[in-house]
Amino acid sequence: MKAHHIMKSQVIKVKEEHNVRSVIEKFIEHGISGLPVVNDSNEITGYISDGDIMRYIGSQKQYLMNAYYIVNIAKGDDQFEDRTKSILNLNVMELAKKTIYKVNWDESVEHVAYILGKKQIKKLPVERNGRLVGVISRGDVIRNSFKKLL
Repeated sequence: MKAHHIMKSQVIKVKEEHNVRSVIEKFIEHGISGLPVVNDSNEITGYISDGDIMRYIGSQKQYLMNAYYIVNIAKGDDQFEDRTKSILNLNVMELAKKTIYKVNWDESVEHVAYILGKKQIKKLPVERNGRLVGVISRGDVIRNSFKKLL
């Protein structure tokens, strides 16, 4: 079985010039947790996930210096709210991963499963001739690999 047999071809994506607000709106609207970032030619240039956003809004750099711990812990809630507001207008590429794990559309499902497991990621963009054509999740692999066995 090949990647294109199990991939979802209706890909929710965002363009690299969009802001994080667009990403979060898509997360909420579609109940997803990550999506590919593409350029005008539909080439994959990044991937942004809920984890990338969590790392930004959960940043605790201000707590690292012991001398400032007490002062900053009191300001923590305001700083968290400020970070959640400020992230909305950031360009998506400021948070997106630039090293993207992806597969070719004719890759074996076995290899797709290996990458998803080894790299501990939830989804893999699928490309054909350098262009985004689909996405495969861990659930897609599980459903399609075991449906004939159950």
